[in-house]
Amino acid sequence: MLKKILVANRGEIALRILRACKELGIKTVVVHSTADEKEMFVRLADESVCIGPPQVKNSYLNIPAIISAATIANVDAIHPGVGFLSENFEFAKVVNDHGFRFIGPKHEHIKMMANKLEAKSMAKKIGLPVIPGSSKNIKNLTEAKIVCKEIGYPILIKATNGGGGRGIKKVLYENQLKENFILAKKEAEKSFGNDDVYFEK
Repeated sequence: MLKKILVANRGEIALRILRACKELGIKTVVVHSTADEKEMFVRLADESVCIGPPQVKNSYLNIPAIISAATIANVDAIHPGVGFLSENFEFAKVVNDHGFRFIGPKHEHIKMMANKLEAKSMAKKIGLPVIPGSSKNIKNLTEAKIVCKEIGYPILIKATNGGGGRGIKKVLYENQLKENFILAKKEAEKSFGNDDVYFEK
């Protein structure tokens, strides 16, 4: 039985995990950025550890800082929540390699499914139907226009390594493509540390 877990997420997601842990009698530690130090999820946890500045890549995506916090707090396990590092197989492996339990799928399974293009490719290989879209990451606006002509509008621009609904932009018409393509790549980079995007019908 787990006695103490670290929640590697923030906001509503962290609050839900805290509530579940309280019901199960499990002590909680949350990590937070300097910008979130007064947020409700920090106040409601049994313990908290500041892991960096407001920029997500320097705090909630900072694997060494999260592992250090888990070590300092002497937790049994780490719960990634959704988004951020929840679909990062390297994070899950590092958690296990440092002697903590990762609350979620095995890192091997995350590796197979976290990259949305690889997951779609695997589904196709075993005969499952998939939504029409690009078969590779879209690197620039020229590639974006070619794919949109092939599959037609409307399209969704999605973060290849995303999760939790972040990095998704809807494009109904060609005149919306450029702005949404740029925004999706920026949001993917900010949320997941990687700006790769792909398109789906």
